[in-house]
Amino acid sequence: MAEDVLQVENVAKRFGPVTALRDVNLHLGKGEVLGLLGDNGAGKSTLIKIISGFQKPDEGRLLLRGEETELKSVDHARSLGIDCVYQDLALVNELSVTSNMFLRREHVHKPFPILKRRAMARDTRKALDQIGINLPRIDVPVARLSGGQRQAIAVARTVTSDADIILLDEPLAAMGAKEGAMILDLVARLRAEGRVSIIMIAHNYVHVLEACDRVNLIQDGEITFDKPTADTSVEELNEIVVEEYRRARVAAVGKDDPAGR
Repeated sequence: MAEDVLQVENVAKRFGPVTALRDVNLHLGKGEVLGLLGDNGAGKSTLIKIISGFQKPDEGRLLLRGEETELKSVDHARSLGIDCVYQDLALVNELSVTSNMFLRREHVHKPFPILKRRAMARDTRKALDQIGINLPRIDVPVARLSGGQRQAIAVARTVTSDADIILLDEPLAAMGAKEGAMILDLVARLRAEGRVSIIMIAHNYVHVLEACDRVNLIQDGEITFDKPTADTSVEELNEIVVEEYRRARVAAVGKDDPAGR
C-alpha cells in the first residue's frame, strides 16, 4: 500500500529445529498504531527483533517506505528511523539513568568527543516528565530502580528519539496500574499526532483495542488475524484463541495416538 511505512513479506526464522516464524506478512501504515497479540512463544518478540535489525530473517524481505531494505544491525535500523523498546529493556545496570537514556546515542561536543553531560541530563529529565514519570534522581545506577521505573526509562528513550517507526515489546509488562496508564496515554498522544507509526506487543486485549488502530494475532509463527480494532472485540479475539487451543489439543492427541484410541 502507498501509505505503508513498513511491509514484512513472507518472513521465516528458525533456531535449529525450532521454527519461530513461518510465513509472516505484516504491514504498518503511516501514523498507525498496530497491536500485536499472541501467546508466549508464538513469535512476537522474534518478529520485533527482525524489524529492529537485531536478528536477520532466514527467508522473506522487509520494505521500508516502499524500498526493500536489509537491516544490518540495530544501529543501522535506528539510522533509518526504527527504534525499539525490547522486552529485556536493553539497560546497563551499572550506568546512571542519564547514561542509559543516551546509550549508544550520546551527545558530544565536536570536533572533540567530549560528552554534553548537562544537555543530556536536561533532556533526560524532560523525556521522563513527558511521560509523567517522576524520578527524584537521574544520576543513580538503574539497578537501584524498580521494574516499572526501568521500563519507563526504556520507553522514554525510544519515544523521544528521532524514530518514525517505534516498536514496543510489552511496554506495560513491569508497570503498575498508574505507570501503565501513563504509557497508554503517551501512546494515545503519539497516535493523535500521527508523527510516528507504532507496533505494540501486549497481552491485554482491552489495552490493545483502546490504544491501537488495528490488531494482528500471531499464532504458531504466523499472522492469523488482521482487523481494525473498531471492527473487533475482546470476545472475538478470545474465541479465535480458544479455537486454536482446541485444534492444537486435537492435533497433539492425534500424534500421541494415531489410531484415535
